Amino acid sequence: MEIIPAIDLIDGKCVRLTEGDFAQQTTYHSDPVEVAKQFEALGLRRLHLVDLDGARAKQPVNLPVLARIARETKLHIDYGGGLQSSEAIQQAFDAGAKQVTAGSIAVREPKTVQKWLQEYGAERIIVGADFKDNRIAINAWAEQSDLTLETFLSSFSEKGAKTFICTDVSKDGKLQGSSLEIYQQLIQKFPTLQFIASGGVTTIEEVRQLREAGLHGAIIGKAIYEGTISLEDLAKEVR
Repeated sequence: MEIIPAIDLIDGKCVRLTEGDFAQQTTYHSDPVEVAKQFEALGLRRLHLVDLDGARAKQPVNLPVLARIARETKLHIDYGGGLQSSEAIQQAFDAGAKQVTAGSIAVREPKTVQKWLQEYGAERIIVGADFKDNRIAINAWAEQSDLTLETFLSSFSEKGAKTFICTDVSKDGKLQGSSLEIYQQLIQKFPTLQFIASGGVTTIEEVRQLREAGLHGAIIGKAIYEGTISLEDLAKEVR
């Protein structure tokens, strides 16, 4: 299972939100590049970079930060937030992203994301399946769509998508545990898909449980910044 630390960006700084609420924001570091370098120094190889300003603006805002991290580290970066057009996707790749995550646009404009899957390949386009109470959440998690999680996953797997970041919005940033049972059910129902757990991962024991369940990856954010999971313990899991 891939261990994927997260950096969320607002005003070029490393922050975390609770339940995706911009009013519940904590700033952890003024220089996300230094944070990324710390991850790399401990042997971590992946980075989940979220442009929260971009998510609100519906276009990438923090591409210079992406470019700096890509230039100053060798981390495999997946980038999301505000990717609403082919031009924006290309800008993210040009800035150094190895993968991008299609979030709300996958709900609003599924044919657009299907085109990206065909154009760039399923290995470069991750589909974001943000959910709450089994319904897909959109627009920086401010709204719930009528789509159920399983209907959404089924639809995009038929369009060629292989990798999904599944974030339980109700757990994100709360440090109360992730939706392990839901992930187990999804793996049973969609055995050919790759699921990356996101939201609420709190302890190193939980990381091991997610691995045993068969998750392709686990994104870890607030637990790192609040110290409930140490970087040293995470590094051991990578090795």
